[in-house]
Parts: sequence; C-alpha cells; structure tokens
Amino acid sequence: MDLPIEHLRTLAAIIDEGSLEGAARALHVSPSAISQRVRSMEERVGTVVLLRTRPVTATAAGATLLRAARQVSRVIDDAATELDEGGAAGSLVKLVINADSLATWFVPALAKAAAATGARFEVLRADETVSTEKLRSGEVMAALTSTAEAVPGCVSELIGVDKYHAVASPGFVAAHFPDGLTAAALGRAPMVEFDRHDMFQQRFLVNLGHGTRTPPRHYVPSSAEFATAVELGMGWGMLPRLQCAPLLASGALVELAPAEPLDLPLYWQRWNLRSPVLDELSAIIAEEAKRALSFAGPEYS
Repeated sequence: MDLPIEHLRTLAAIIDEGSLEGAARALHVSPSAISQRVRSMEERVGTVVLLRTRPVTATAAGATLLRAARQVSRVIDDAATELDEGGAAGSLVKLVINADSLATWFVPALAKAAAATGARFEVLRADETVSTEKLRSGEVMAALTSTAEAVPGCVSELIGVDKYHAVASPGFVAAHFPDGLTAAALGRAPMVEFDRHDMFQQRFLVNLGHGTRTPPRHYVPSSAEFATAVELGMGWGMLPRLQCAPLLASGALVELAPAEPLDLPLYWQRWNLRSPVLDELSAIIAEEAKRALSFAGPEYS
C-alpha cells in the first residue's frame, strides 16, 4: 500500500483539529483539497478511515494509519534534528499521564526532558488503567500506565511502584471511627473518589474484608483538590505517598491503616521506534521515577 506523506499529515491534522475545515486551516489548503485527500486515502486502503462525528474520530483502520502518521512525523523531526535543521524545536510529543503522577513527580522530569531535547510536549491526563487506549489509537507516543502488557507496536518498562495510603483528617477520624475501622463505620463514613473510574478506595475496603460496603461518596476530579477535600474532612481517601507524607508529618492527616498501603505499579509504554527525542525522554522519566517511587519488586516484573 502506497500512501503519500501529505495524506498521513492530513489525517493527523483532521484528528488534531477535530474537523476537515480545521485541518484545512492548519495546513493552509482548501477544504476541498482535504476532502480529496481523505477520499483518495480511503480508496487506497479500501475502507473508511474517518467518522464524520463532532469532533471527527478515526475508525479502527484510521487509528492504524494515525499511528503511522505520528511515527512518520517523529522520524522526520528526528532526521531534521540530526541534520541540524531545528526539527526538535518544531516537534510536538504527545503523552498521556495519570493525574497523581502529574501532581507529584512527573512534571520536573518533563521539564528536564524539554531542556535536554528542545522538543515541545502536550500532556493528556487520563487514568492509568485506561491510558493504553490512547496509545493504541495513535493519539499519543508514550503513556504512564498500570498495564504491563505492551500495546502492539510499543515497548513497556516497569519504572516503579507508587504507594497509596488511606488517610483522613483527625477530626473526621474522631467523628466517624471512634471505635476503629469497624464494618458499620466503614459503611457510613463518606469517602472521596477522583471519578467513577477510581477504584482505590474500594480496593482498600476489599483488603480489609469489607468489599460489600457502599459508603457515601464525593467525587473530586483533580489531584490537588482531592487531597484538599480529604484534609478538610469531606471524607477519607487514598493518597499517594509523595502527596500525603508532608500532611501526615504535620498532623493534618492521619493514616487509617498504616499496614495496608496499596501498590500501583507504573509502566512506561512508548512506541517501539528509534527516536533520539523519545529515547532521551524515556531515560529521564526512568531516572526521575527511580528517585520518586518505591522499588519495584520481582512480583511486578
């Protein structure tokens, strides 16, 4: 199958801009030229590659082509960099990272990578359990995920374990757990969840043998505000060690079950593509994770 590079660039622009008209503006061509390229591309591959939704989305075949388009763009940018044509300064590396890592250790690593590579980064936020879907679709080049199995076309590396602790404010504990973490108290005490995909609090209840309990829930979909809600006594919740350690040390929070932290193994998945920018980024992420996260034991290897 022979696909012109401008067709692949057009596909990526349509997905990035969300419409054929937006892609036409971004590429400085007419909307009819964009439509002709899409029609030609679909004729070459023998199937529909775009769904004319709002925004436009890729079909399964389109996702495969989108991944190829991103990879071609990455190779061209890397080649321009090696030829000293300033390619890295114009390149955009898209990543998907979970909110807690963004709020704690990941951004310093990203700043180092930006300084070292000259690349620009676009970070998408997604739960670590679903981030691989954005890799699979070709939307991003790398992801921080809890999934060990590599997405097709990618490599997966275990970079550490984030430990989560069940915490609450002293006042909340006094009001809701005067007799400890009894089944009745755990069924009544409100808890804070990030969103409806957040299963950490439920996992904690399961580990205590109270997985059937359905306590009242607050939903706070921001890492910093989630921690603030717990600190202000809205409910108890699971916080990563890096986020809750200072609050535990100051007495602003107390740990509900010090012997029951939850482990979240984190894997760095990236395209299996030789790229100086991706290679440098991955090395910096791994080094920063080694300092910030707990050692990943053999049970996760």
